[in-house]
Amino acid sequence: MIVPFLKFGGMHDPIREEMIGAFTDFYDRQYYVLGSSLEKFENEYALFNEVDHCVGISNGLDAIYLSLKALGIGPGDEVIVPSNTFIASVLAISFVGAKPVFVEPDKHTYNIDPTGISKVITSNTKAIIPVHLYGQACEMQAIQSIAEQHSLFIVEDNAQAHGAKYLDKITGSWGDINATSFYPGKNLGALGDAGGVTTNSIELAAEVRKLRNYGSREKYKNESIGHNMRLDELQAAFLSIKLKYLNNWIAERQSIAAQYKSKLSSNKQIILPQTAEGATHVYHLFVIRHQSRDLLQQHLQKEGVGTLIHYPTPPHLQEAYAGLGYQKGDFPIAEELAETSLSLPIWPGMDEEMIDFVCQKINDFQ
Repeated sequence: MIVPFLKFGGMHDPIREEMIGAFTDFYDRQYYVLGSSLEKFENEYALFNEVDHCVGISNGLDAIYLSLKALGIGPGDEVIVPSNTFIASVLAISFVGAKPVFVEPDKHTYNIDPTGISKVITSNTKAIIPVHLYGQACEMQAIQSIAEQHSLFIVEDNAQAHGAKYLDKITGSWGDINATSFYPGKNLGALGDAGGVTTNSIELAAEVRKLRNYGSREKYKNESIGHNMRLDELQAAFLSIKLKYLNNWIAERQSIAAQYKSKLSSNKQIILPQTAEGATHVYHLFVIRHQSRDLLQQHLQKEGVGTLIHYPTPPHLQEAYAGLGYQKGDFPIAEELAETSLSLPIWPGMDEEMIDFVCQKINDFQ
């Protein structure tokens, strides 16, 4: 048996005709940018995400960048970010000219540890970026309390957690302004690059709309130095269709995760993911840990099981950030996670036979 790390058929095959119909409508309408399909999706996703505004953006990185820029964050400012996040969360901080300040994750949930945030706040700190990593909601109540105490902005990175909640409040609705990605592999994914910004602020939403479109609210009138970072009509139309099925796909992911946990619970060599009290997990990724991770991955590959590592090198050890002066050992939890984490296949359409096969091959490994 071959079990790939990711397969789209379980999602895409049943909606093939709808997706082709959306393309046909797009093709025949002959209106390709900033049209009715984008407006429709923005309204639908804002409703799903329980916010007043959604602004479609070209990708997740651009969404974080424009969120920070809309807040006026720039050179001389500091932004707190988890030490084990995907590099995009950090790049956006650099793009606005601010300095990333890393905080270690909780070693059980892999999300930023709220107890470490206050320790790194300075007079230059302007914002916190909680990253809902792998699909689990961060402990947002504690983070919000710290932000309010120190008059800091919150910019959620919700790229991996569409539909997750903390204390029954959905991710992407806690912060002042929040960013997400609709990259194809995400729980809600386009068929190309795509992203979005969510907020309850009409002023911030208007600023992002302006910045994504050359700094222009009115054609050929440029109020500020903006960008071309718009979500196109076709991807918006695809996302509108897929959004209708997202909750069902999330439920399927949660079912697969529950089976993994049950079938791997007796294996003392691996550490299974844990969910914080009050949080929900939508399992964009199902990440286990093993002290011989690389050997386990090689074993699974030989047996026909696809896996990936999220992420093999933490941001502070990337060559791009050598200028910050960090050394190996500066963020030991992030480094341990990078050395031991392994993401297993989890996608709508996986059946119990596949799950049993993956678990059997993991349990066979010595």
